[in-house]
Amino acid sequence: MLSYLEDLLSLVFPEICNACGKPLYKNENLICNYCKVKLPYTNFHLQVENPIEKVFWGRVPIEKAGAFLYFHKGNRTQQLMHRFKYKGKKEIGELIGAIYGRELTKVNYLASVDIIIPVPLHPDKQKKRGYNQSEYFAIGLSNTTEIPCNSNILLRAVASSTQTKKNRFERWQNVETIFKVEHQHLIQNKHILLVDDVITTGATVEACTYTLLKAANCKVSFLALACTYK
Repeated sequence: MLSYLEDLLSLVFPEICNACGKPLYKNENLICNYCKVKLPYTNFHLQVENPIEKVFWGRVPIEKAGAFLYFHKGNRTQQLMHRFKYKGKKEIGELIGAIYGRELTKVNYLASVDIIIPVPLHPDKQKKRGYNQSEYFAIGLSNTTEIPCNSNILLRAVASSTQTKKNRFERWQNVETIFKVEHQHLIQNKHILLVDDVITTGATVEACTYTLLKAANCKVSFLALACTYK
């Protein structure tokens, strides 16, 4: 009886794919199988000196860096990110993180990583949005890699102004002193995987990495859900 009612509701109020907007089949969740195949994957984890790693050359020492999907105006990733960040669909980040985690595990990409830390939001912004999207991406990664995730170590102490229309140096100045580390002993001599939803200039990641390295003797790698680089 319950299954019949669920089928009836799905006809009246069908769940749609968050990437293309078409109705999902019964065995699909959040993203249709077609879009899962057609998403613009970067495969940066299979490349030596990939474009994300090059972003940080000469800026901060990053062990490894990468991103799962290409982000371009109008593509499937943009649709997913819009619903993930602004429509309350936080489970999208968890799902994509889990898929990414399985791919990384196949090649032992994160074999030396001890802890996953999401790039934090300022408490006021997180309260307004209701969640930190990077944290849900981190949870997804943690679920399939079995690497613990901790959102209470790296904190955002100051709300930075918008990065729009700032040049690279201005972006760095905007985030240089806004992060702080608590419970330093938890990252001492550890390899940290810092994660964020989208990487553009890398200024925020650079500032987070600088803060972590200053607080403890540790190593930092970075992964994003999406990027604009090729």
